Amino acid sequence: MTDKIEEVLAISPHVRYVAIYQDGSLKSRQRTGVAHPSASESDKYEELFVNPTLLKCATQRGELDCGGLRFIVIGYGHFLVLVMPIRGGHVTVGFEQDSNPLDLTSRVAALFDQSD
Repeated sequence: MTDKIEEVLAISPHVRYVAIYQDGSLKSRQRTGVAHPSASESDKYEELFVNPTLLKCATQRGELDCGGLRFIVIGYGHFLVLVMPIRGGHVTVGFEQDSNPLDLTSRVAALFDQSD
């Protein structure tokens, strides 16, 4: 998982945070020197509870008649977050506020053998 985190961080200098929750294991890394960093303890609970819940709700809706779910983008006050389901869990990628996560979803998906 650590190698995947480094690969995601290398996608763009606008990537500030990466977390992978897969098969019950959580690994994350925040790029050093980011403005308004979030607390690692709150990040942990976001990955263990919030993001899986959001994905479950959006997946169920997407499977009704929308063709499934590819990803969710969340706009927090200081940064943007892309949350994408992967086999056995999800990947979360935090971006700087002035970036566009939609420009990079296919590159993130490709690292996890997901279609965007």
